[in-house]
Amino acid sequence: MNLFKELTWKTVLPFIGIALPVLALDWVSKWLIQLHIPHGFGYPVIPGFFNLRHDRNSGAAFGVLAGQRTFLILVTFVAFVFIFIYFLKFRNSRWMQIASGFLLGGAIGNFIDRIRSGQVVDFLQFGIESQGLFWPTFNVADVSVCIGAGMLIVYLFRNRHRHDANL
Repeated sequence: MNLFKELTWKTVLPFIGIALPVLALDWVSKWLIQLHIPHGFGYPVIPGFFNLRHDRNSGAAFGVLAGQRTFLILVTFVAFVFIFIYFLKFRNSRWMQIASGFLLGGAIGNFIDRIRSGQVVDFLQFGIESQGLFWPTFNVADVSVCIGAGMLIVYLFRNRHRHDANL
């Protein structure tokens, strides 16, 4: 089976058309945060609930594997392979073209940070300040990966009977 068969602009454009704007928005937002908010400081946007806070994360989600730069870079390469495999396998599904684009854009965004500085710039912070409860800070790339992963899960769940033999 030739995985590249039927690759056309119609199938590739939504994939790239999501990944590139996500990557651009992630890069610009991280650049602006680093330019205007000192590391470790934040500014309330919705007081008591949402802050822009300049943090750095040398690990994966929630700081897991902090300081494991080389391992996280290798994991990201594996993720790239899986993203492209899923894109190629389900290239005729507009839903999966878009999901793959979100996954790719987010993965590249954090990958660039990790290569450049060994840390990912995070800046979106939600919580209930009066209770001292905050979700760990995150960024546009993280949101994009979550959207793409959610879309992938929905697709696979909704089509599980159709693809059981192929997965």
